[in-house]
Amino acid sequence: MTDALWYFGRGTGVTVLVLFSLVVVLGIVTRSGQPLPGLPRVAVAALHRTVSLAALAFLTLHVLTLLLDPYAQLRLEDVVLPFRAAYRPAWQGLGTVALDLVVLLVASSLLRQRIGVRAWRWLHWAAYLCWPAAVAHAIGTGTDRHSGWLLTVVVAWRWLMIGALKSVNSCRSLDSASSLPSSSHEPPTSDASSGTTSTTKCNDRK
Repeated sequence: MTDALWYFGRGTGVTVLVLFSLVVVLGIVTRSGQPLPGLPRVAVAALHRTVSLAALAFLTLHVLTLLLDPYAQLRLEDVVLPFRAAYRPAWQGLGTVALDLVVLLVASSLLRQRIGVRAWRWLHWAAYLCWPAAVAHAIGTGTDRHSGWLLTVVVAWRWLMIGALKSVNSCRSLDSASSLPSSSHEPPTSDASSGTTSTTKCNDRK
């Protein structure tokens, strides 16, 4: 039974890390208003919500499993208060910090209409703190910390996030440039067949 809990806790932990990595990438894309190849913007937002719910479900299973696993030595108070666990308190504490940030994100989403969109957006910046805390927790606490495949997963998602951020910044630069008034030396391009002025923006891509 103990071995089964250990394997299940290990599997759900890695699954949560992958899902939360995907949530961050999809959140960046959703925030930019860009579509993904084969997916319109509405579908990207829906996918972001679905993956977020799946990540929360696996996170719940991960925490419950560790509470039942005697090897993890996790107490109920360790789920809320960081850096107090008996087993690797520093690395375990980072996992608790990530969990607390997730609870903050969920609570802010449920109270979005009460707190306002601006406050909700500011609170959602916590997602960018949640991911590195979760990665550090997985590497420092997990038994797979010396495995090459785990480091490969972390590095791959890191570069995906960097690529998403660069893509968003590139599109914002193009949108800003296209919104500037044209100079007399560089008139806006026109479609000869329709006689209309064409302006391409990243957010207009379908």
